[in-house]
Amino acid sequence: MLAALLLAGQGFYGQQKKPVDYVNGLVGTAPLDEQKLIGNAPPPGELLYSGFTSPNAVLPHGATDPGPINANLDLEYPAGVRAPYFYPNRMIYGFSTGVRGGPVVMPVTGDWTVPPQRSASVYDKSKERSSPGYYSVSLDDFDVQVEVTATTWTSLFRFTFPESEKSHILLDLGRRGGDVEIVNDHLVRGKSRDGSRYFVAEFSRPFRMSGTFRQEPPSDPQRGDILGWADVRPGERSISGHFAGAYLRFATKQGEQVLMKVASGLSYEMAEQRLQQEDPGWNFERVREEARAAWAKKLNQIEVEGGTEKEKMLFYSCLYHSFASPHLLARKGERFFGEDKKLHTAEFDRYDQVPLWDTGRNQVVLLTLLEPETKVDILRSQLDIARETGYMGTSFHGDNADLMFLGDWERGLQFDWAAAYEYLRKNAMDPNGPRPYLAEYLEKGWISDFIPKDENPSPPYADGKAGVATTLEYSWDDHALALYAQKLGKADDAAMFLKRAHNYKNVFDPSTGFMRGRTEDGSWISPFDPREPYYNFMMKEASGWSTLWLVPHDVQGLMDLLGGREKFAAKLDEFFTTPYTAKGICRDCTGVIGQYVQGNQPDQQAAYYYDWAGQPWKTQELTRRILRLMYGSDHTGLAFPGMDDQGATSSWYVMSALGFYPVDPSSPDYILGSPIFSRAVIHMGNGKDFTIVARNNSSRNIYIQSATLNGKPWNKPWFSHADIAKGATLVLTMGPTPNQNWGSAPDAAPPSMTSR
Repeated sequence: MLAALLLAGQGFYGQQKKPVDYVNGLVGTAPLDEQKLIGNAPPPGELLYSGFTSPNAVLPHGATDPGPINANLDLEYPAGVRAPYFYPNRMIYGFSTGVRGGPVVMPVTGDWTVPPQRSASVYDKSKERSSPGYYSVSLDDFDVQVEVTATTWTSLFRFTFPESEKSHILLDLGRRGGDVEIVNDHLVRGKSRDGSRYFVAEFSRPFRMSGTFRQEPPSDPQRGDILGWADVRPGERSISGHFAGAYLRFATKQGEQVLMKVASGLSYEMAEQRLQQEDPGWNFERVREEARAAWAKKLNQIEVEGGTEKEKMLFYSCLYHSFASPHLLARKGERFFGEDKKLHTAEFDRYDQVPLWDTGRNQVVLLTLLEPETKVDILRSQLDIARETGYMGTSFHGDNADLMFLGDWERGLQFDWAAAYEYLRKNAMDPNGPRPYLAEYLEKGWISDFIPKDENPSPPYADGKAGVATTLEYSWDDHALALYAQKLGKADDAAMFLKRAHNYKNVFDPSTGFMRGRTEDGSWISPFDPREPYYNFMMKEASGWSTLWLVPHDVQGLMDLLGGREKFAAKLDEFFTTPYTAKGICRDCTGVIGQYVQGNQPDQQAAYYYDWAGQPWKTQELTRRILRLMYGSDHTGLAFPGMDDQGATSSWYVMSALGFYPVDPSSPDYILGSPIFSRAVIHMGNGKDFTIVARNNSSRNIYIQSATLNGKPWNKPWFSHADIAKGATLVLTMGPTPNQNWGSAPDAAPPSMTSR
């Protein structure tokens, strides 16, 4: 028994497991399965949201991400989300080549029809594997094993076939369409419809026969007849159009392997050059090991001790997913198409847009801690995108670039902050810019909503301006701009934006104690039920309960609106204990504790608000509970609450598991929770270490009894980046019952706009 236990904790060659060994790329691909955590989602006939993470083979911030497709992407699935992978599904329709403009690939044996019908296969879940830079699966219907790995710009597949005279590889351009050409017996290439992307696919051995195909799916795929019509042309070497593709035929012996490598670029020459530079041979294991080594370097930046094996698996898998975005667009010196649709040569590593409403609340801070040099290139990319479009990117709601830029300035990154401010300010001042309803916001200090004729404002009505949530987001953004302007010495701008930062109060209804929508004349929208979730009416993908807490920049001010510390804490208690009984269905609102929703962004910071309320022990208990219940608590051990949103839900886990969280990412302050590990060392990107020690830590000993920072007593439930920037050690002594004296004094509360 002892020997078995020892072996279970060791990796290859008898060595201790390393961070990279703990990662399971399938984490986040499954949904929760306990109804009390799910709320009332999903609607009948729809599948429950998972984290929609990707099990694909990818490098950090990968430009390529080849992997499985087990959802029919010709359908809006599920619920309007075009998610290529959903863990419970048992059919694989093909494999993304992971390169821009590339085809979907599927190996088949025997007779076949065009994708995605009979070329799909049942696959063996027990043999499916996803680890850093690698994915593999066995296709039962065709007796083919598929393995995938990647470099920065290329994807490499290894297909292990059975004995067959009819071993095929299908390349399908799908709905996007384009051109495909069979150049010779080992090379296929193609381009997108608009000619902006080219791909080249090379094979390790010649194929015996080949041809092209094209299909036309039915106009109404919901009716169940997904065959449409198909045209297969043996021997033809080129074809164009939607749902066009090529097929290649091999004769294989049992266990014989065919490798395929794919790259894309702005021309065939660029794609071929990338293949030759990054993947000149056919050594699959070498490429796989290099990908694994790249991930090991990233994951080794945080070392943890203690906790369970499952907690370590979840932690490192979440850290792995935290590097999902933004994606590399071009290396320094390479050419690329900018947001202005013009060709540019990258002057630094260029990344695509940061999904700011999602990852802008937590992941952008984690990246600054771990890879500040990369983060500067990300900032430069965002600034160049602004120069190309005229405005700073905003994601799809709010204007949260302000939060990221100020937060990185506060954390000491070196950048042209004045140049960025020009565009951040323009976003906030130009009614023709990307902030929706900005003219109304500037005029009134809040954004109204409307009730269409014959529509009841209660669900299922989901249209509108998200007036309440948008007002709160803009207030938060404006506070960041006020501090930003102050740092630049722009006193008039600072005063103007600071005044606007109080606009959140204009949608607070003291008669109900909630943020509430207003009509154009200023009247409160009625009826109003804070338990009901809305997508765009008053709120944004959230209920009135969830949206109430969307004031991260002024928690003290919100506390004052709610009647002070005791009433604020009581409101939080009510929030986390009032049963979720909404009539309307919110697909995003899964992972519930009372009215709290872990599965979406609007209230994910709320568990940390007890640190302002003088009851930090409740934050400690709640964060531990959320970590335990919302991640991997299903029967597969892989579930996430709601969508990961390119690393956001993963980053919440990583930082909360370490014991702290950036409630307001524009602030340099970190708010304390309760770490799940007895020791964690963060090797920060600036070369310094931040060590967190939790003495007597366990699943029962979740409450902080006392603390020291760099050997000195620490009685505050927060610390600032300046406290750790030069290296630091935070020691927490843990116990099974709350110490209500620790961190609870009014002057121990974290800073807020009102308390500055």
